[in-house]
Amino acid sequence: MDDSKPKKIIVFGGAGFLGSYVVEELVRRGHEVTVYDRKAPVGIKNGFQVIEGDIMDGPAVSAAVAGQNAVYNFAGLADLNDSIDRPVETVQLNVMGNLNVLEACRAAKVERFVYASSVYVFSHKGAFYGASKKSSELIIEQYGEQYGLDYTIVRYGSVYGERADASNRIYRLIRQALTEGKITFAGDGSEEREYIHGRDAGKLSVDILDAAYAGQHVILTGIERHRYSDLLALVREMLNGEVDIEMLDQDYKGHYVMTPYSFSPTVGVKLVNNPSIDFGQGVLECVEHVFHELQEEGVLNGSTVPSLYSE
Repeated sequence: MDDSKPKKIIVFGGAGFLGSYVVEELVRRGHEVTVYDRKAPVGIKNGFQVIEGDIMDGPAVSAAVAGQNAVYNFAGLADLNDSIDRPVETVQLNVMGNLNVLEACRAAKVERFVYASSVYVFSHKGAFYGASKKSSELIIEQYGEQYGLDYTIVRYGSVYGERADASNRIYRLIRQALTEGKITFAGDGSEEREYIHGRDAGKLSVDILDAAYAGQHVILTGIERHRYSDLLALVREMLNGEVDIEMLDQDYKGHYVMTPYSFSPTVGVKLVNNPSIDFGQGVLECVEHVFHELQEEGVLNGSTVPSLYSE
């Protein structure tokens, strides 16, 4: 696929956290972008069309894909914790919903299909979320082998950013710090993640339209590893130390501790953004965003707001 020329590109789940960053980057590079989601995007500028629809609606998906050059799929259930309690819905959305998109891509003979997978495909952890991603990867590979569908599978690591919601762990930690003056963490703080900002992930997700990444499995994570104990200390310092941190030292069900690498699917190449957004700066943006969000919701009051943000 020649990514140097403007293309018609549809992004399923383009109103979501990660999908919105990709939409924004696609528009910035001059592509003709359509967002297909249950709702219209919030917080990003115009420059794209919107189709409000459900990924489980096969005919609607097929109609939306017709005439597109490339297709991204970020739609589905993205919260690992939710998947533990919603196994049927997880498989329906993440496997059967993705099949609807694959069938539409096959019929439309799109030039590239980009699938948002997860580093949890490397792990025995990940609950039903990880299992659904592994299953979809295998099915996509078969579409490539049987029908010649040109695909790129992107295995995202821990993504954070100011557009996150309650399904994102950093968002949840910051929100609890601001509303309760404390952070309760299930583990012991030694857990590590390679966090990547959504804007960096969005840029790299568009870079992979290059022909060099056709048929590839790409890993997108941050450049540096961060311990949760350091992350929690960072948030506390940003809030003038007025946050208590409680480590429960429990097994965080479904999540890996140090590394996702305990399973060996198709090998992936790792792609990083250099220079990338500074982690401290990115976390501060998240703190400010959550604070203003809580203000708008009327949740904060004088007894819970750290002095750094008090009126």
